[in-house]
Amino acid sequence: MHEILTLQLGQRANYLATHFWNTQESYFTYTADQESLVDHDIHFRPGIGADGSETFTPRTLIYDLKGGFGSLRKINALYEIDEPVVPEGLWNGPAVIQRQEVIKQNAYQQSLEEGLVPPQLTPESVRYWSDFNRVYFHPKSIVQLNEYELNSSLMPFENWVTGEELFNSLDKEHDLLDRDLRPFAEEADQMQGIQLMAGVDDAWGGFAARYMDRIRDEYGKTTVWVWGLEDGITTVAREKRFLKLSNSARATSEIGPQTSLYIPITLPSTMLPSYVMLNSRSEWHSSALLSTAVEIRAESRDMRVPSQDRHAVGDSIPDEENLSVLDIDFFPTETIERGRRLTTRKPHVFGQAEAYRGEEDEEAEEANQEDEGHERARRRAAGLPVIHKSRTPLLFPVLDSFPQIFAQPPSSPGLSVKTSLSTDTTISSRIKTLQSIVRRAIGLDEREALSNALGGLAEAYEEGWDSGTDEDEDDD
Repeated sequence: MHEILTLQLGQRANYLATHFWNTQESYFTYTADQESLVDHDIHFRPGIGADGSETFTPRTLIYDLKGGFGSLRKINALYEIDEPVVPEGLWNGPAVIQRQEVIKQNAYQQSLEEGLVPPQLTPESVRYWSDFNRVYFHPKSIVQLNEYELNSSLMPFENWVTGEELFNSLDKEHDLLDRDLRPFAEEADQMQGIQLMAGVDDAWGGFAARYMDRIRDEYGKTTVWVWGLEDGITTVAREKRFLKLSNSARATSEIGPQTSLYIPITLPSTMLPSYVMLNSRSEWHSSALLSTAVEIRAESRDMRVPSQDRHAVGDSIPDEENLSVLDIDFFPTETIERGRRLTTRKPHVFGQAEAYRGEEDEEAEEANQEDEGHERARRRAAGLPVIHKSRTPLLFPVLDSFPQIFAQPPSSPGLSVKTSLSTDTTISSRIKTLQSIVRRAIGLDEREALSNALGGLAEAYEEGWDSGTDEDEDDD
């Protein structure tokens, strides 16, 4: 097995991950004549429940603030754990116990527990990410941080330093890797990597950065993917925009270089395609749209039967017929002054990985396979970037926990989806924008070091940066 461990840090990450786990759970088959295309051992761990029955729960750690778990309980139908005994103190007088008001389950969760057909969810009925969760978690997956409360106006969890200080204090007291992560890592036969989802433009970014430090200390050669979630600048109050972008700049500088792959994603502020019907004020809706791209990209690693891979090559010049232009771009490119950053130059693509989920015409598939070898050899000889393409026949399932944000026929069993993950010169423009924010919004004591670090990263994503010449400037 090649297990993948997941870390979920904060509300936005947990909304996204809940869609991910619901989709993963839907791939399970329960009869002998059905065989799943997905290797469930990668993301799920076997165990024994309280009644001695076999269980299968996600290989994940879920961190959130006090009140952030909603109605989700650490003790569920699969596991029973002993509550810690509170030792008697020096006070011998009467004790008064104060209990926080219990958050009640919504109708959807009540129906799932009773084995009934759940009612349709709405943005109003989804108050927490646990309201649309369909998966049981092991008790040790649940980690509540009681030092801060969700959506508190007295102690907001917004500043990068706040997240850093919280992680450092908890790690000093408990050694978070030993307490939380190591048990999952040690039970894996052959850990393939770690997938981390976190908001990076608030205090969770600082928490994630220091967590990455510890991961690299202990698992220096392990592959780590980070999905860095950011709020769209146009949806943020003006007085907080510099704070958000400053946090994003720190995440790019401190988290990005430590990862195998750092993927910043945000909900685009431009007009969405006509087939997308999104309530952007609902985190349930927004995270569902993001999860479609994340799940398709992640699932290409988890197939039991290898997907049909083919390689093509292209470049950012006019004959790049193998490069796909898709409908929605989740890369954050906005600035404070001008909204979406525009450029007249077509970005130079260094590399691209495309994944397609759905059925493909057999004749087209055979033609692609016949042309593959010749085209790959010809373009590779020209020194053009390689585009990796994979296809699997497994449709993206639309579950009752998933909002109706896509226009589709009522009888459709799922969606055909194509995603693309690329590295191009747009990244350099984004980092330079963050660098300019740093020069205005960061204190003098750390401004120079952070600005220089971002400048070095930006140069690495400029076309022809390694040659030291301007020969490629006129290619497009």
